[in-house]
Amino acid sequence: MGFFAKLKKGLEKTKTSLIQNIETVVCGYAKIDDDMYEDLEAVLLTGDVGLETTEYILQQIRTGVKTKEIQEGKDVVPYVQRCITKLLEENDTPVPTREGTEVIFIVGVNGVGKTTTIGKLANYYRQQGKSVLVAAGDTFRAAASEQLTIWADRIGVPIIKHQEGADAAAVIFDATASAKARGIDIVLVDTAGRLHTKANLMEELRKMARVAGRNIAGAPHETLLVLDATTGQNAVSQAKLFGETVPLTGVVLTKLDGTAKGGIILSVKRTLGVPVRWVGVGEGIEDLQPFSAVDFAAALFDAKTGAEETAGK
Repeated sequence: MGFFAKLKKGLEKTKTSLIQNIETVVCGYAKIDDDMYEDLEAVLLTGDVGLETTEYILQQIRTGVKTKEIQEGKDVVPYVQRCITKLLEENDTPVPTREGTEVIFIVGVNGVGKTTTIGKLANYYRQQGKSVLVAAGDTFRAAASEQLTIWADRIGVPIIKHQEGADAAAVIFDATASAKARGIDIVLVDTAGRLHTKANLMEELRKMARVAGRNIAGAPHETLLVLDATTGQNAVSQAKLFGETVPLTGVVLTKLDGTAKGGIILSVKRTLGVPVRWVGVGEGIEDLQPFSAVDFAAALFDAKTGAEETAGK
């Protein structure tokens, strides 16, 4: 099964709870009026799209009605698909290519799957022919480095770690120095998720960033926030807090296959205004892939991508 097929399958719960309900609403009205807007608002909110994003989508629909792009109920769903695609593409700048070692910090609260995400990212980059090193920068949580070691051994990449309770910045210093000396392409850095001690976490991450930058110019080049889609609006709260605490460059949204709350991706995107870089739709090691707004919207609305249409001809 290709990743687009997995994405469609993974979004089935969200499609049932969100898109099909949108379709039911618009089909139930002979004309577009305030009652239809109210029902659409209720569907979007219960689909974890979030208040701000719901208001945005409804305003876009009203604009579509004024410009005659929407003339009857059947025009609403394809119009919403285009709006969602456009929303997800906002600020979606590609990661710049660079020479030398690239350092990527992975942040997020404990329990969202940071360690698993690092393992899957390491595997992805290895499949792309890149050399990878992982750094066990979460020295606070018991067994964090052991879990990361299991992933590193499984994929066959080196890991730099210190004992539990050690200075995380010292781990980053050793990891970046080693990566630079060995000509490693990608360094993936695990970080602590102690969001309840926000000030301490912020200072620790700043120190880690300063140390990384001393060894490798511009590091960290990316800081990715891992969010668990199954937590719904709680993921938005986490996104806001981390967005205030850390200069994020992108989001990794995991466990989309296990939830009917896939609409959360819209709320997170609207809240943070940073690109969604990766999405996960399964437990398999290859079930985390780069995010495509067009593919995501097509999978959500059960449409075909251009590639699928070409293959079917």
